Amino acid sequence: MNKAPNLPRYAVEGLSVVIPVFNEIGNLPRLHEELTAALEAIGKPYEIILVDDGSTDGSREAASEMAGADPHLRCVQFRRNYGQTAALKAGIDHASMDVVVTLDGDLQNDPADIAAMVAKLEEGYDLVHGWRRHRKDAFVSRKLPSLIANRLISWSTGFPIHDLGCTLKAVRRELVSEIELYGDMHRFIPILLFQRGARCVEVETNHRARIAGETKYGIGRTLVVVLDLLTVKFLLSNAAHPMLVFGGLGLAGFALAGVAGLVTVTMKLFGGVDMTGNPFLLLTVMAGLAGVQMLSLGILGEVLARVYYSQGRRKPYAVRRLVNFQRDPLLEGELNEPA
Repeated sequence: MNKAPNLPRYAVEGLSVVIPVFNEIGNLPRLHEELTAALEAIGKPYEIILVDDGSTDGSREAASEMAGADPHLRCVQFRRNYGQTAALKAGIDHASMDVVVTLDGDLQNDPADIAAMVAKLEEGYDLVHGWRRHRKDAFVSRKLPSLIANRLISWSTGFPIHDLGCTLKAVRRELVSEIELYGDMHRFIPILLFQRGARCVEVETNHRARIAGETKYGIGRTLVVVLDLLTVKFLLSNAAHPMLVFGGLGLAGFALAGVAGLVTVTMKLFGGVDMTGNPFLLLTVMAGLAGVQMLSLGILGEVLARVYYSQGRRKPYAVRRLVNFQRDPLLEGELNEPA
């Protein structure tokens, strides 16, 4: 994944830095100062989008005050707390530059790392995600669950990655705008884009200890990650054809019902066993009902998949570029290049 020679060069035109904020008033002034210095040093047009996720400690007012003094700073304010994924999605939706950079508002991500990520994008990569190799967090409550989750995710998805939970990422905006983000799916952005053919690379980033505020995550988030992993695994493998999963389970249920029914009849005919209290009879009925339910879910899933792809001109594929095609309004958003 980290070696991709002969990539076409990509000129980054501008940066939209998206930062979800929830009760980080103690970090905002220094974050703004460090981020501005780092972006000015890169020398490209930029905007900073602070998404206030229902803060109650004065972060919203502080962000609005800073925006009044800095034309590069924009604020998106939620009516209530919706979570980090929703905040990142809102920032991406309101971004105007061709590259989106995401990072946390707690100052544990180092803004100085953005320059190296931009350089990687200009080598031809579509997404650069950070690896907090020397993480400054508590081992039991933060580092250990993250290590287990990353190993599990990498194994189950076939996507080699060390640190899926690092918010610091740089990605081309037209690509990240293609994927649906909800729940806690923000941590799976690299996997979702890789599945769509994005060229991804992981780079080591500096991770710092929190100096103000309190962490919003703990060991209890591990269960949420595992549940989201099941969703992502299904979306990557069978979202466009759910009958492969549910239909297979349905057929397995019918097969089990057939075997159990045959055993039940055999026991009745040759053993004189009363069918009324025979557990194999109950197994026959339950397995048959389960088979019907699984097939029904498969049919419903197929219908919903077709409704999903028919709405909003969604496509079950991703085109990197078109060569010598006339512009088609149905292909809006796909890059058309001459031969």
